[in-house]
Amino acid sequence: LTVKPSGAVRLSYPAPVGRRRALAFLDAKAEWVVATQRRMAERRETIPHITRQEVERLRSEAARTLPPLTYALAEGFDVGRVTVRAARTKWGSCSARNDISLSLFLAALPRHLQEFVIIHELCHTVHHNHSAAFHALVDRCLGGRERELEGELKRCRIPIVAEA
Repeated sequence: LTVKPSGAVRLSYPAPVGRRRALAFLDAKAEWVVATQRRMAERRETIPHITRQEVERLRSEAARTLPPLTYALAEGFDVGRVTVRAARTKWGSCSARNDISLSLFLAALPRHLQEFVIIHELCHTVHHNHSAAFHALVDRCLGGRERELEGELKRCRIPIVAEA
């Protein structure tokens, strides 16, 4: 049972469970569903909206600034290609080949948060997980500020692109 950010509810179940039993489960979780939808709606209201024109401006800025910044911060890391994409759910990612992909929306954040995300991804070139060793490396690279910056980043939202 999941509630999507849009508020849509998705109920999936294995065939042997049967539709009637699955719907009974959904009925039993009705309060949770309504509370979660309410929370999602409140969260949507706090997410900034931008126009397609602003997205294109960000895309251009991100392509111009984020790869060079990544390579500048990459000293001592074995990084592959750096790409900028229109990722909507993550600020960045690192592949098994050590290629780093950054969301174009990262360009809208302050420089210190851009650097935080990039360093986080660079550390994935050493530890391809979120282990204690990974977090220790991130924290060391950030001068002991990983938790502080993570908290600040969590308050940021990837904007919704306005249809008009």
